[in-house]
Amino acid sequence: MIRAYHPADLDALYDICLDTGNGGQGARHLFDDPRLLGHAYVGPYVAFEPDLAFVAEDDDGVCGYAVATIDSVAFEDRVDRDWWPDLRIRYPMSPSANRVVRHIHHPARVDPMLAIDYPAHMHANLLPRAKGKGMGGGLVRAALERLEKGVHVHVRRHNTHAIGFWQHLGFKQIAVGEKLVLGLRL
Repeated sequence: MIRAYHPADLDALYDICLDTGNGGQGARHLFDDPRLLGHAYVGPYVAFEPDLAFVAEDDDGVCGYAVATIDSVAFEDRVDRDWWPDLRIRYPMSPSANRVVRHIHHPARVDPMLAIDYPAHMHANLLPRAKGKGMGGGLVRAALERLEKGVHVHVRRHNTHAIGFWQHLGFKQIAVGEKLVLGLRL
């Protein structure tokens, strides 16, 4: 079942983020704080755009999510102003900081030219038990129904499963950088 996000889902979404946060594989072994990844890649979306957050649920509970923002530039500005400052104190920068702490202190910004045609962006993650059942597509379609113009996603190049998933939904490669950027015009 695909449904709207509820605040009671937050811990489950953070867990899913951690259990899929290594290119679709588990990342618990990579982080001392199990909430860090969720703070960076789930928390601001459900805090600032909860109407664009959806969950997949099966008999065992929440097993996937999609989160989005309709305007990446405005969202990044708000996160920089209202979300990152507290996390920058909680997770200080150091020479040995992991990639997520570096992201909190120096978040990537959307390319303004890309944002003209693809202003929205989203993230979607599924636990292994939910894959192959149409839940991923259902989550993405639920978010797409509320977006306008165009949407983009960032995918690590080695995550061929995720690349195939997004391409199956009609997303096309629109940029290459540290990650692949796939986009869909709406």
